[in-house]
Amino acid sequence: MTAGRSAAISYRVEAADLHAHLWRVTLVIDQPSAPQRLSLPAWIPGSYLVREFSKHLQRLAARQDGRPVPLHQQDKASWTAECMASSPLTLTYEVYAFDNSVRTAWLDAHRGFFNGTSLCLRVHGQESHPHLIELVPPLPHWEAATGLSAHKPLKRGFGTYYAANYDELVDCPVEMGTFWSAEFKAGGIPHRFVVAGATESFDGERLVADTQKICETEIRFWHDRKKAPYGSYLFMLNVVDDNYGGLEHRNSTALIASRRDLPRLGEPRASEGYTTLLGLISHEYFHTWNVKYLRPAEFARYDYAGENYTQLLWFFEGFTSYYDDLLLRRAGLIDDTTYLRLLTKTANQVLQAPGRELQSVAQASFDAWVKYYRQDENTPNATISYYTKGALVALCFDLTLRAEGRTTLDDVMRGLWARCKGGPMTEADFAAVLRELSGRSFTREIAAWVHGTRELPLEELLATRGVSVLHEPAQLQQRLGLRSTEAGGTVQVKTVLRGGAAEQAGLAAGDEWLGVEVGGQGWRMAKLDDLLLYAGNHRRVIALVSRDRRLLRLELNLPPGVQTWRLVLRDAALAQPWLAGPA
Repeated sequence: MTAGRSAAISYRVEAADLHAHLWRVTLVIDQPSAPQRLSLPAWIPGSYLVREFSKHLQRLAARQDGRPVPLHQQDKASWTAECMASSPLTLTYEVYAFDNSVRTAWLDAHRGFFNGTSLCLRVHGQESHPHLIELVPPLPHWEAATGLSAHKPLKRGFGTYYAANYDELVDCPVEMGTFWSAEFKAGGIPHRFVVAGATESFDGERLVADTQKICETEIRFWHDRKKAPYGSYLFMLNVVDDNYGGLEHRNSTALIASRRDLPRLGEPRASEGYTTLLGLISHEYFHTWNVKYLRPAEFARYDYAGENYTQLLWFFEGFTSYYDDLLLRRAGLIDDTTYLRLLTKTANQVLQAPGRELQSVAQASFDAWVKYYRQDENTPNATISYYTKGALVALCFDLTLRAEGRTTLDDVMRGLWARCKGGPMTEADFAAVLRELSGRSFTREIAAWVHGTRELPLEELLATRGVSVLHEPAQLQQRLGLRSTEAGGTVQVKTVLRGGAAEQAGLAAGDEWLGVEVGGQGWRMAKLDDLLLYAGNHRRVIALVSRDRRLLRLELNLPPGVQTWRLVLRDAALAQPWLAGPA
């Protein structure tokens, strides 16, 4: 840090009550406006849903020169302090923190975590001023970790940190507790990995070695021999019984995963869960370039008060989803067979979603706030994931470019970074770099693949890389056109897919599928596969369901011809330049 830097705004964060899950925040504004407006963000960048963080804020009070200052609430998340401009304004408040996710805040006797969007009031008119944040240890033996720069010497990570502005402050989450920690270098840059909640079987050495390979591979992808755009990087992983996800930040990421997915001592073979975790690490790290630096033009400056719309999430989330597993393959962490299995899963997720025929990935990007992040029983019928279909769109661009022989999507990504100077971009920038590097316009493909709803030319493009598509009988849920769970000895219908046999029979989300009548006999079903046991060669049965305590008899036709995909490598030599990357 440069000597002499001072902050006009400072926060002190401490535990008010570990068992009540309350953080206490003290905010001091050196030179307030008269009056001074303050607000708490309504959402966190990277998670496109208005989450109303202010609902957890309480006991807000203000003082100036030792006297109380009146506060007037303006709306759901903003207040005005009727203060003078002549002396510092001090505000105190508490924040309830009991969301064990990567998006908000958490505090108990074992662990603390927060994003600045959940705890730090925004001082209107002073967002570009320097900010300080002091972290006070809730318990003497705890440690702290964050991507912020230290303002003063720290003790076990606690002390005062510096942020150049409010955006930086809230883009660097904080982890506290008794976590496992290790450091490594990638591209000559220091990286740190902290893990909270791990068991004694956790193989931390393997996790760090594999993460280092991912980081080295992705730094080379973007910069060849140049350095990454940050001075250090922090991975924060919270392991729990059952959860999964991540949220990217400018020089860190917050991750959550199941303990069962961690690598284990004495087990050299990677489990399916561990491969999924490595894919998450790869995804969030790739986001450092592709959404945090290179980002939609609409995100050049965030509006924290409400929705920030863009049609480009198919690029920033979808293309990141394409590269996360592909770069695991290039890092040598998975083989060709495993990569194609992961790609098969993505393709089937898209092909089994009727919403792909209704909504383009550009529309899905814009509607993320009300559709993707507010999923219900009709979501697969009404929308398509810009993650999964966006990944297949990236695949189509990449394989088309490779087939034409002049460039690759890898080159296009680096070309965009250079064109946009690692900053805001538009769809027009993407189209321009495609034309520049390929020698032709991709207007038709962008219109069809990004803004259209027709099927992508996946089979023919995969064939150009020596990959064949096998069409195999689908699982029973896909054959019936439904998604269900099994609990308490019954089948619970969660989703009925548009145009499927279940919809034609009259099944609905929320139905309890109790049994089936076949050949004049009735049978109780405990799981969905019981249907095939009782149906035998019959292709028409009576489904016995309970809906709102009413018993219904629904005529169900069992379709024989529903198929699913499986990708198979036929010509390894054709595939290697794509799967293995440049030599």
